Amino acid sequence: MSSAILTINAGSSSIKFALFPLENHKLADDAVISGQIDGIGTPTALLVAKNKAGEKIANGNLPVANPDHKLAFDHLLSWFTAQASDWKIVAVGNRVVHGGQLYSKPVRLEADTLEQLAEFIPLAPLHQPHNLAGIYAIRALMPNTPQVGCFDTAFHRTQPEEAQIFGLPRQYTAEGVLRYGFHGLSYEYISRVLPEHSPRAEGRVVIAHLGNGASMAAMVDRRGVATTMGFTPVEGLVMGTRVGSIDPGVLLYLMENKGMDVKEITKLLYKESGLLGVSGISQDMRTLLASDKPEAHQAVDLFCYRIARELGSMAAAAGGLDALVFTGGIGEHAPEIRRRVAILSAWLGIKLAPEANARHDLRISAPDSNVDVLVIPTNEEWMIAHHTQTLLNL
Repeated sequence: MSSAILTINAGSSSIKFALFPLENHKLADDAVISGQIDGIGTPTALLVAKNKAGEKIANGNLPVANPDHKLAFDHLLSWFTAQASDWKIVAVGNRVVHGGQLYSKPVRLEADTLEQLAEFIPLAPLHQPHNLAGIYAIRALMPNTPQVGCFDTAFHRTQPEEAQIFGLPRQYTAEGVLRYGFHGLSYEYISRVLPEHSPRAEGRVVIAHLGNGASMAAMVDRRGVATTMGFTPVEGLVMGTRVGSIDPGVLLYLMENKGMDVKEITKLLYKESGLLGVSGISQDMRTLLASDKPEAHQAVDLFCYRIARELGSMAAAAGGLDALVFTGGIGEHAPEIRRRVAILSAWLGIKLAPEANARHDLRISAPDSNVDVLVIPTNEEWMIAHHTQTLLNL
C-alpha cells in the first residue's frame, strides 16, 4: 500500500480535496485523485472526482439528503476506501482561511490550536467555521491521522506594519482589526515556482489572483509587501458576487435610510454585488464576455478598471514593476481580461504579445515589454500537501 497526503479545503457548502502520493520522502507534483463535494446541506449534494489523467471517476449525488460536513466527509472517506484502496492516508493538510496575528506558518492541529483558531471566527465568520468543521469531522473519522493547518493569511505577515494597520484608534488595532490579506497559499505557490519562469522573480512582482474571489499582491524578493484584500476577503477588487472596496459611508447610508441590518448588509456585500450585482446577469466572467448586453459590458469594464487601478497601487508599494503574473480561473483562462488590463496599464511598461496571450502561453509579454507578463496556474492544494509533508517530516 502506497502512502499519500490528503488535502482538504472545506467551505460553507463544499469540500475540495486532493490526494498526493508520497514515496521515499518525495511528494508527487500532481494529485492522483482530486475533486469536490458540492451542495452540502442540500438534497442534491454531489461528489465529482477525477484521476490524474483528468478522467471522471465519480459524478453522483450523496446517498443522504441534506448532509452536514461530518456526513459529507464520512461519504468521502468511504468512497476513498473503495476507490483508492491502494493508498494509505498518512496525513491531512487543511486550508484555514484565518491565522490572525498568531500564525505566520503552518501548524500541527491539536486541541489547543483548534481552540485558538475558533477565536478567529469573528474575523472570518463566513469561512473559519467551515474550515474548523472539516477539521473536526476528519478528527472524528480518522483520530490517529495527524492534521496540519495552512493559513491563507500567513503569506502577508511579511508586509510592513504601515501596510497592515488602518487609520483607527490604537485600541482597535490592538484587538486585531488589521489588514490581513488572503489567497496567501496561491501567492506562496506562485512565488515558489516563479524563478523557474522569469529571471525577474526576485524583483518587484505583482500577482493577480483572479477568479470568483479576486485579489492582488505585491512582492519584493518573493516576500509580500502589499495586497488588495484587508480585514476580510471582501475588500479590494470587484469579484464574482463581492463588492470589493467601498466607501464605508455607503453602508451608513444603507443602514440609516434603507433600514438594513448587519445580516442584510453582509448578504449584499458578499452575495449580491460584484459582477453579479453590476450586470444583473451572472457572476461568471465567461457568460459576461459572451453577452451583448450593456450591463454585462459595464461589469467587465469595472472589473478590468479596478485591476488596473490596483496594479498601480501595488507597483507603488513595491517601488516599481518588473513582472506581472496572472493566475486563478479568470487570470489563467480569460485572454480578453488580460488584454484589457495590459492596455489600461501600458504606462507601467506592459506590452503583450497578442498571439501568445490568445494561446495562454506561459509568457505572454512582447519581446520589447519592460515588464515580464506570465500566466502561471496556481496549485494551492500542492502547497498544502508540501507544508504538511515538511512540518510532519514525512
